[in-house]
Order: sequence, then structure tokens, then C-alpha cells
Amino acid sequence: MEELPLILIFGPTAVGKTEMILRVFPDWGEIISADSMQVYRGLDIGTAKPSPEICSQVPHHLIDILNPDQQYTAGEFVHRTEELIPAIRQRGRIPVICGGTAYYFRNFLFGLPETPPGDPQIRKQLQERLLEEGTSRLYTELERIDPITAERISARDTYRILRSLEVYYCTGRPLSSFSVPLRPRSDFPCRIIGLMRDREELYQRINDRVDEMFHQGLPEEVSHLIAQGFGETAPGMRGIGYREFFIQRYNGCIRIKDVRNMIQQDSRRYAKRQITFFKTIPGVRWVHPDTIKSLEDLLS
Repeated sequence: MEELPLILIFGPTAVGKTEMILRVFPDWGEIISADSMQVYRGLDIGTAKPSPEICSQVPHHLIDILNPDQQYTAGEFVHRTEELIPAIRQRGRIPVICGGTAYYFRNFLFGLPETPPGDPQIRKQLQERLLEEGTSRLYTELERIDPITAERISARDTYRILRSLEVYYCTGRPLSSFSVPLRPRSDFPCRIIGLMRDREELYQRINDRVDEMFHQGLPEEVSHLIAQGFGETAPGMRGIGYREFFIQRYNGCIRIKDVRNMIQQDSRRYAKRQITFFKTIPGVRWVHPDTIKSLEDLLS
């Protein structure tokens, strides 16, 4: 019996991944979410997490598996995904890795880099410094000790800034000095689909999505998470759509309009970085999501 295919689908935020999934896979596939924020319970609106209704139509994995104060790494994503693929195939369904976290796809396709494990004590010290000194100060420090890594990441990406500093203080070596696999792995052959829209269309979709998040109650969601004790150093609260509520504080108050504008701006910048990163992955078939109507369209 021929083995069921493995399909990877990625694209920038708001490109239309979920809509396409609902058109193509209700009868065929199960989704392995490649999203670094949808793993967190309670982070629903700001992550554009698929609803229970959507998940009942197309099963989703690696969603709602951690609390916001727990760390989730690319390594954990790869290991969990490797376990899910054969299990999904045994059910006679097609495994579909779908999302927008670019380095998850990179690490799955090429294998994990040879970086050392984390050190909880050093991580705690860095998180305390983050509270006292702020992200900008730590990013400046990263620029000094590892300019190559600093250039690759956003100055607001607190998780990757902290992780890069943690590696340096654990090993005395910059993260950029560790070898990264250059050849795709051969044990999981797959079809790779990249979704793309014109930039103007994509940016308008991003702005509209953020407006809809506020209409759905994003500020209330964030307030509820804070009331549960999840502050700005919690891994789940560092993502776009959440961290801006901590940045935009004026005399103890939050200007909602400014937060919304910042989330829209950060999301557009993130989409630009996603596109740049995804274009470095070889063997991608790039399509407009609205042109995909069936499984045959994907596999042709």
C-alpha cells in the first residue's frame, strides 16, 4: 500500500491558511499546528486560534497543550511532530503540518541545530533582567556579543533574544557559532506548499484581522490572562497581540487605539520577515490560497 503523503503548508500571518484547510481537508487530513503561540491555553483571540467548530471539522494537534507560563521550543515541536505523523497515517488520514512559525518548518525539514539545552537558573536571571532593564537593553547586549544572531531577529522578539543570551552565558559561545544543518532530511519526504498574496492585499487582511480581534474582545482576554498571574515575562505573553499591551502603558493606563495600531504594525513587520525566511526554504510550490479548491490542486 502506498504511504499517505506528508504535506507542509506555510505562509505569512493572515494569508488565509485556515480558510484553505477547511476547503480541502475535512475528509482527508489532520493538522499539526506549526504555530508557536496557539500551543497556549487561553490565548485564543490574539493568536487567531481555530475555533472548536473548525477543529471538529478538521482535527488539529499541538493546540492548547501548555499554560502561558510554560516554554515551548522548536525542538519540542519537531519531536512531537515526528510522533504524530505515523499515528495520523495509521488512522488513514493525511498529516498536514500547517502554520506560520518559520523556524519550526526549518528545523523540521533540515533537522535541529546543535545548540545546547537551556539552563533554568540563567533563564530566570535573564527574565529578571528583562523586567528591570527592558527588551531594548538586552537586545543591545545581544548586538554586542552576537551581531549575526541579532541581525536575524526582531528587536522586540523577547523569546529569541533571551534564548540567544542564554546560549551565550551557558556556553561562552554565540548562538550563531553553532552548526546548522544545510541539507534537508530524507526520512520524511513531503510536498511543500507556500501560500502568498500581493503585499497590499496581505497587509489589508492583517489590519482587518486585528480590528476583528478587538471587536471579539482581545483587551478583555489579555486582562483575564493578567488576572490569572501571567505577566509580560510569561512565554505566551511575549507574542504579537499580547506584548503590546505591556509596551503601551501610560501612567498605569493603556490607550487601546495605540495598542491596536502597534499590533497591526508589528504583524505587518512579522509577515515581511516570514516571507523572507520562507523564501529560503527549497522546493516550495508557491500558490495563491484562493486558487486551491481540492486535494488534487495541492498534489498536482
